[in-house]
Amino acid sequence: MGKRIEIRLIAALLAVVAWTGTALAACQPGKIELSGEFGSVHFDVAVADDSAERARGLMFVEDMPESAGMLFIYGVSRPVSFWMKNTYIPLDMIFIDARGVVKKVHANAVPHDTTGISSDVPVRSVLEINGGLAQKIGIVPGTRVRHPDLPQRNAAWPC
Repeated sequence: MGKRIEIRLIAALLAVVAWTGTALAACQPGKIELSGEFGSVHFDVAVADDSAERARGLMFVEDMPESAGMLFIYGVSRPVSFWMKNTYIPLDMIFIDARGVVKKVHANAVPHDTTGISSDVPVRSVLEINGGLAQKIGIVPGTRVRHPDLPQRNAAWPC
């Protein structure tokens, strides 16, 4: 009887360790995860979290793997605007609120276009991925996002 309890306890502890390890592995600074009706997907991201990195963004990038992107993170939620000056590839811009919920998707921003692309609402971050990919995957307003550098306190999908 004592041996069965010990085996169950060990199994329970291994399950907790496995679950914790998965949760920690799922939220890594170089990855962003999105979840919606399509299931879930992740991208390897470069994080732009200061004004110099945000100003440069993906300018002068000539090619980007389909599984890659750039995550722009702001210290506070606010309306933001982007342009495509010196950007060589079409991009989808995914505007994300402080809870990690997609508010707007701007598809296929045109390379070199200096027209402003607004979030229309306050956002905490913006994910840029290859143009057309958001529609292909099914990323739409309401899609949940998680990344360890986004606020966790009231997150729709916390790390």
